[in-house]
Amino acid sequence: MPKSARKQEKDPEGRMPLVEHLRELRNRLAKGLIAITAVTIVALVYSEELLQFLSRSVPKCPEGVTSDGGNCAVVTFNTLIAPFSTTIQVSLTAGLVLASPVWLYQLWAFVAPGLHKNEKKYTYAFVGAAVPLFGAGAYLAYLILPVSVKVLISLTPSGSANLLALNDVLDFTLRMVLVFGLAFELPLVLVMLNLTGVLTGRRMAGWWRGVIMGVFVFGAVITPTTDPVGMLALAGPITVLYFGAVGFSLLNDRRRRRTDPDAELDDDEASSLDLTPEAVGAVEPVSAARALPEQATGEHGGAGVHRLNGYDDIT
Repeated sequence: MPKSARKQEKDPEGRMPLVEHLRELRNRLAKGLIAITAVTIVALVYSEELLQFLSRSVPKCPEGVTSDGGNCAVVTFNTLIAPFSTTIQVSLTAGLVLASPVWLYQLWAFVAPGLHKNEKKYTYAFVGAAVPLFGAGAYLAYLILPVSVKVLISLTPSGSANLLALNDVLDFTLRMVLVFGLAFELPLVLVMLNLTGVLTGRRMAGWWRGVIMGVFVFGAVITPTTDPVGMLALAGPITVLYFGAVGFSLLNDRRRRRTDPDAELDDDEASSLDLTPEAVGAVEPVSAARALPEQATGEHGGAGVHRLNGYDDIT
């Protein structure tokens, strides 16, 4: 449909009807799917290189050498359709990841017109920081993967061979990458909660003991290695990022207090009141008003006020 026709379908307030919203959603989804499909096809062409790249963390046995104990491992396919399904899985994953700028932009273009100016500003900041943080976590996971795999296969007793299914190796690699990438987003979530006024920097600073303990326990549980390398590789950077988020939040709270002293108060918390008594001025005389119309008009026999037994009550 031409753009002029679409503009004519809007109501006088500029709102778009439901049919036009659905049509725009369909177009956005189509563009995102086309990008994912195109990148997936390219990944299929280079699927062998991708499989070798993702399984590089496994210490493979040299040609003609049989795995004995934990010195090396042999990567295998354990079912007939495993080579085909693994290739499709890796190619589709590559399509989703590498085409993410396109379909994320299409999603943003569909949602952005309904956001306020401040919401758009926060969204830009969140996306601009989330992408490099996730990339840093994923890269760190890929760096420690060889150490993790080597420690795991070293537990194999002598006389046993390590025959690793390639799909299991890929699942392990993707899981580690996702866990490290998402863990690096924790400080960003704390900063966004502070910017929206949900969480103060002083409260985050008071949690530092529990947060550090929880981060190290999480690193020990989520990393499958028995040595402290994997735990420290995950918990160390997250701890540094956490204190960075606390410092940023404290500075932001100080700036907020300068502009609005009551900004950190809860909704049900009373603000501080100035109860200093003020000086009272001189008392001004006020004439008393007549209680009845007859008193004001001077009726009942004269122009003045009639008194009875000393009272100005005509009744």
